[in-house]
Amino acid sequence: MANIASQEKRIHRAERERLENRRYTSTIKTYFRRLEAAVAAKDATAADTEHKELIAQIDRAVSRKALHRNAGARKKSRAARVRAQI
Repeated sequence: MANIASQEKRIHRAERERLENRRYTSTIKTYFRRLEAAVAAKDATAADTEHKELIAQIDRAVSRKALHRNAGARKKSRAARVRAQI
């Protein structure tokens, strides 16, 4: 553990930021699973709403730097491919 106060604060801040980033990535995974379930159930309206919300979540995570922009683009592309299966 750090002996310097500023370093201790930095460790706590990094942990807080890590957990915030985890919330973004976890939410994205949840919406992706919902999208896959809607597509499997052949529910076009639910798939549309889930896809729209998933894209919004990905864009939000990319803008907050919780997700790299290329990773965000890859996830959006994957979501579009899944959405097109209906």
